[in-house]
Amino acid sequence: MAKELIKGNYAVVKAAILAGAETYFGYPITPASEIAEGAALYFPKLNRVFLQAESEVASINMLYGSGGAGVRTMTASSGPGISLMQEGISYAVGSEVPCLIVNVQRAGPGLGNIAPEQADYNQSVKGGGHGSYKLIVLAPNSAQEMCDLTIKGLELSDKYRTPVVLLSDAFIGQMMEPVDFPDPLPQKDQPKKPWATHGTKETMRSIINSIYLEPLEMEDHINRLLSKFKKIQENETMHEEYMVQDAEILLVGYGITSRVLMEVVEIARKEGIKAGLFRPITLWPFPNKRLVELAEKTRDILVVEMSDGQLFEDVKLQANCKKGIHSYTRMGGIVPTSTEILQKVKKIMGRN
Repeated sequence: MAKELIKGNYAVVKAAILAGAETYFGYPITPASEIAEGAALYFPKLNRVFLQAESEVASINMLYGSGGAGVRTMTASSGPGISLMQEGISYAVGSEVPCLIVNVQRAGPGLGNIAPEQADYNQSVKGGGHGSYKLIVLAPNSAQEMCDLTIKGLELSDKYRTPVVLLSDAFIGQMMEPVDFPDPLPQKDQPKKPWATHGTKETMRSIINSIYLEPLEMEDHINRLLSKFKKIQENETMHEEYMVQDAEILLVGYGITSRVLMEVVEIARKEGIKAGLFRPITLWPFPNKRLVELAEKTRDILVVEMSDGQLFEDVKLQANCKKGIHSYTRMGGIVPTSTEILQKVKKIMGRN
């Protein structure tokens, strides 16, 4: 297909359609509204379902029904809406219902504002709902990856029968870039779902359920879910690295922040500072193994993010709390500039 100049939010919609998403349920909220707008425009034209629900609570429970029927399904929202969905997300995990949830992060807490932030990291990675569970969390840093990781998210969701979160931000969602879209996935290539329930005699034993009143039975179910999460952790990590081989300081960041960090690496190298970049693409499962390898041979690590240090806490734990791990944060909708990050790098490296 031809390359197209498109907003990140619209790229999500087109990618989902190409990957075989049949239903979209959502409630618009800035800065994610273009996803609902695009779904309202394109899904009905292709005989697929778009429904604006009365609330985010209703939206996520419609995903539960649609996903339980074996249909590729999705929603999108931002911080306040994602918070409302947490009970439904927990139900979907417990019942093993696949679905894609797109979070275009805005500044918070509360209503906050509509500028970009990365403060929903803990909510996504640690689980904002109830019970022992994990979510696969994918973090795009471009319009192209809004496309690619939407498709990947739908695939992983079906593969493991679990919800997947695409954790974007207002910057990536609103930014226009050229995107290469793949060919549509043929219907025959979509995964078979014998576990799905269709309200027919043939599927009457396909029960979608998360209630187990007998404690031992409940414990067995949780342990089975945890085994699945362990398998995901072993097989599905993704990351990007740049100029890390001889790096003395490793910059760590995801989403739009990682693009600023790449520029910082290039400027620092020109000034004689051996900097490198490590970008986790899966925030859960986190690419621990490679980060630990790099941490062992790097003098300092600088974690840069648009939150109060949520990613920093995880990086510090993975690097065994080694000395020389630093944090630089901006909040409220402020994207850190390469100039201010470079100043921090120079200070750490004793180059001021």
